[in-house]
Amino acid sequence: MTTVHTRPSMPTLTETRLPSWAPGLVAVGAAGIGALLWLFGVGLALSVFLAAVLFIVIVPVWSAAVESRRAAADRLATTLVWTAFLVAMLPLIWLVVTVLREGLSTVNIDFLTYSMRNVIGDEQGGLYHALIGTLLVTGMASLISVPIGIFAAIYLIEYGKGTRIARVLTFLVDVMTGIPSIVAGLFALSLFVLILGPSIRFGFGGSVALSLLMIPTVVRSTEEMLRLVPDDLREASYALGVPKWRTIAKVVLPTALGGIVTGVVLAISRIIGETAPLLVVAGATDSVNTNLFDGRMATLPVFIYQQYSVATPKGLSYAWGGALVLIAIVMILNIVARIIGRVFAPKTGR
Repeated sequence: MTTVHTRPSMPTLTETRLPSWAPGLVAVGAAGIGALLWLFGVGLALSVFLAAVLFIVIVPVWSAAVESRRAAADRLATTLVWTAFLVAMLPLIWLVVTVLREGLSTVNIDFLTYSMRNVIGDEQGGLYHALIGTLLVTGMASLISVPIGIFAAIYLIEYGKGTRIARVLTFLVDVMTGIPSIVAGLFALSLFVLILGPSIRFGFGGSVALSLLMIPTVVRSTEEMLRLVPDDLREASYALGVPKWRTIAKVVLPTALGGIVTGVVLAISRIIGETAPLLVVAGATDSVNTNLFDGRMATLPVFIYQQYSVATPKGLSYAWGGALVLIAIVMILNIVARIIGRVFAPKTGR
């Protein structure tokens, strides 16, 4: 008698899936319903909100009916994440589009190379004096803040871990992170008034005020980058007889350099748009001043504030033009930081 052995059925690794175009179809349908609601008098914001809710609900329900509960939960989470991303991007896109629309017609060679000295009425003026002042004041603030912030972070991570001084320093850094910018400006003004007199207004005072806002960011970002450096690298260096200070200088810092540079640029971007401390300490002028230690010095944020306060068509256009130049500077700084971070990132070749 011959026995016939039947091959047991193996569980399939595939299951019914929604077609790849299904989320797009739902998005188009939800957008269409939202457009109809808007045409019938429903507010634009409410129409967009209802369309987003329809998309968020329909995709997981359809997935649960065709696929499985796990797939439906996955699609729900993915949809929520993408929706949150788009909601977060909308203000940024609106801001960039508005600044480009309002300020692009103002920015030209004359606007970038003229100051407002002796400018009357509709005569050509520009922000050259404010641009020079911003570069000088921010550069000096960086020269003050970057060494202090990096050395403080090195102490916290490499030398003072777990000590009372390190805990106190960490607490003070956390407190400084939440200081309002106007308080930093008033502190710097009070300091220099006590030393140099009540009428003192100069660019270096603005740099000191900005450094109070910049140092905590540099310390925190550098701390996080130094923590990411593997301890194996330090121990390998110690095993070769390299002293600790040289290990930090030759192993730890080069490994974390890309992240440290990115943190420094983020700190510069955080302070370059501050208006209150610069208005209080550095003052304002319509002329070019390249001496940080003598006389009032104009900066881009103060220039934007002054031109907007004029409330004339020319003043408003100059304010939008200054805002566009300021955003462009921040974008250039971030691009440079990306390039530096990529160049100095540790090589991971096999």
